[in-house]
Amino acid sequence: MRTEIQTIADIAYDAERTRLLVRFAGGDSYVYVGVPGEVHRSFVDAPSPAGFFTDQICDRYPYNRLEA
Repeated sequence: MRTEIQTIADIAYDAERTRLLVRFAGGDSYVYVGVPGEVHRSFVDAPSPAGFFTDQICDRYPYNRLEA
């Protein structure tokens, strides 16, 4: 997903399945699989979630775009 990162509108996490849901302000949503809980916590606590996403999540975990 090497595109210009938009503002992140929402972050959700399924600890049982280690799935991270990221919804962008533009409306696109993606689910990332195999994301450890500590990565999710760091993402939520990051001073720049978009920067953290780019550096630590984008292109590091398998993902699927969710249809609206």
